[in-house]
Amino acid sequence: MTEESNLVLPGDLLGTAEEFVPGHGTYEYNGQVFAALLGQKRVDSKSRTVTVDALHAVPQLVEGEVVYARVEEIKSSMLVTNVLRSAANKRIVPGTPEGTVHISKAKESYVEELGREFSVGDILKAQVLQGYPVVKLTTQGEALGVVAARCGDCRSPLVRKGDELHCPRCGRIEHRKLSSDYGSIRLAPPGEASLDGSPAEPAQG
Repeated sequence: MTEESNLVLPGDLLGTAEEFVPGHGTYEYNGQVFAALLGQKRVDSKSRTVTVDALHAVPQLVEGEVVYARVEEIKSSMLVTNVLRSAANKRIVPGTPEGTVHISKAKESYVEELGREFSVGDILKAQVLQGYPVVKLTTQGEALGVVAARCGDCRSPLVRKGDELHCPRCGRIEHRKLSSDYGSIRLAPPGEASLDGSPAEPAQG
């Protein structure tokens, strides 16, 4: 049962580690327990655990949720992405959290180099394997993978033709781990790739 409930600010002293067990929304430093969030301080009388319930909780990604993410970095064993929004309800994910795709979760078959399947700036449709404390994603499956990409030379949006991506401006041909939904997301005009919520232009060819 909760014995006390009052508003606290990040950094507020909640008590000592001898008095309380630090719970969600708190942290311990030098034997003292502090609030990590703006919210309601709560103390459980049985366990002597102190927690802080966020006043404006940020929705967390949940396992199985499908999201759109932008590739920010390609490492030898993983993609580093920023998660942009939910694919189901178009909800923007606050703070564009970082999400990773391990090379073993990129596609069903063996991947020798992630750089052959993805490029920085690609927009991915991915599924959440783990939402907390770090976001882990997968692009395995026909519906998952790259849904929008730019030409590596002229940065124009690439158009899908069969299993290849063609640049209508310079003629360059590229390959990706494609989603069956490639082309469903419109890239913004020249500049950073982004989602603008508008329907995609019809695929060419």
